[in-house]
Amino acid sequence: MLTLGQPLIEKPILSLRTGQPVGLAHQPIINPNNLKIEGWFAEDRFDKRKGVLLGQDIREILPQGFVVNDHEAISELDELVRLKKILELEFEIIGKSVYTKHHKKLGKVTDYAFEKNGFFIQKLYVAQPLIKSFSGGDLTVDRTQIIEVTDKKIVVKEATAPDKVVVRSAVPAQ
Repeated sequence: MLTLGQPLIEKPILSLRTGQPVGLAHQPIINPNNLKIEGWFAEDRFDKRKGVLLGQDIREILPQGFVVNDHEAISELDELVRLKKILELEFEIIGKSVYTKHHKKLGKVTDYAFEKNGFFIQKLYVAQPLIKSFSGGDLTVDRTQIIEVTDKKIVVKEATAPDKVVVRSAVPAQ
């Protein structure tokens, strides 16, 4: 099942053990190499320390927030050696410009949808410039259409018309 990303910013982190909020999740940490959400920057409610809520520590995502076992699910930044390079990139997908491979600007990313099981982004929602939005509205880009992700832009495949069917006669031409 797909979940929208924008509504999860600034959501509480809820503990199964205490039944109370134990923190607050902020921005997602997205790996630009595979568009996987590795976790969310978070703040512990008790000692106000900054940390990361890893995707693997999330038991459930509800409209009310993220459900975890307890406040120990918020990892300290120093402990996350494997994510160090991704954290240093500070990659943000919202607001990223989207272009076709022939350099035509489609718009900017306004939201994304990801699957809850693996936290891979599956769809990008792109707002077109004002003039184009009158005729076409917002665009949805599927993960399979993405060619390249850089610091400045996302490159996607061109929209193509359905292939034309060629009908050949079984009777040889004379």
